[in-house]
Amino acid sequence: MILSFFKILLVFIAALALLYISRFWPLELWARNGAMAELGLRPQGGLLQVWLSGTNLAAFELMIWAFIVFITLSVLEKIAGPTV
Repeated sequence: MILSFFKILLVFIAALALLYISRFWPLELWARNGAMAELGLRPQGGLLQVWLSGTNLAAFELMIWAFIVFITLSVLEKIAGPTV
């Protein structure tokens, strides 16, 4: 029971992280001049766009994000999937 809860929690945290690095993050959770800003975490998300800006890969941001999501969800399915 507890192991099942931790698997669900792991998938939920991974989903939030993937959403945060995408351009689709809808929330602004902290002030721009707070402690998180010093870590380089923007309050409005979109980290992948920031990381790729100025490079030749910037035009492919959505495709790269989709690939990262696919790989991450595949690994999570192996880790947290049903045991047969």
